[in-house]
Amino acid sequence: MLASTPVFDTLAFPSRAQLGEGPVWDGAQLHWVDILGRKLFSSDLDAAVTRTTDLPQMPGFAVPDIAGGWLAGFPDGLWRSNVALTEWEQLWHAPHPLETHRINDGKTDPQGRVWFGSMTYAEVDPLSALYRLDGSGVTEELAHVTTSNGLDWSPDHRTFYYTDSIPRVIWAFDYDEASGDISNKREFARDPAGYVPDGGCIDDDGCFWSCKWNGSRIVRYTPDGRTDLVWELPVHNPTSCAFVGPDRSVLAITSAQSTDPSCASEFDGAVLLIQTRTAGPTMTLARSK
Repeated sequence: MLASTPVFDTLAFPSRAQLGEGPVWDGAQLHWVDILGRKLFSSDLDAAVTRTTDLPQMPGFAVPDIAGGWLAGFPDGLWRSNVALTEWEQLWHAPHPLETHRINDGKTDPQGRVWFGSMTYAEVDPLSALYRLDGSGVTEELAHVTTSNGLDWSPDHRTFYYTDSIPRVIWAFDYDEASGDISNKREFARDPAGYVPDGGCIDDDGCFWSCKWNGSRIVRYTPDGRTDLVWELPVHNPTSCAFVGPDRSVLAITSAQSTDPSCASEFDGAVLLIQTRTAGPTMTLARSK
């Protein structure tokens, strides 16, 4: 499904991310966050127009809101910005202790609900959760999570995929698009020791792409959980991915700096671009009201 030669691009913005995450394509620009650097990056794919916005707290994720601003998961809960990203209001206070937990990955579902999860800094015990924001507020959808991560929905909107990184498991659930309810939790894929599933995304063929932290690769799984391909990457810690570009056929992969000098790469913290022979769904704006 992939072109024979990937195109890696650093998207020449002022500085590399310390911990790049959460790529989002709004139809015109690619956006992603630097969790540790507390920044939101925005760029054309040719890097002709780039913007870096400082954020008031450490973002686990940020998604465009239907009102024109952004909705972000900060350590203490959900916040919504104005269009200019100069003012923020808190929508929801996280129930976890801030000294041990923070909000991590998040994404909008096909109806504009926002799904997001928490993680512990220690990443040892299953003390975190998956949440959903809709018109009724925030509800806890899944408990006993260690590190909430990569999530997306199948093209027919009947299956929800969700990653708990530390147990190295990607779960699948039945998904009711009308209500947003999930059920029938089952194991979709499990990584061997040493490879940590991080962020991920779905393509139009119904295959799930999973970035492997500590693994220098991204893996494409078929809808029945079989490994379809393994794509080696020039970064030790790829973090998340999204389909971008005019026809959404380019896979954008965020990455983090490596703490192991023996694994360091010139691409660490950059966004990698791979031209594929598939594509991904369009993004749904968050409906935070």
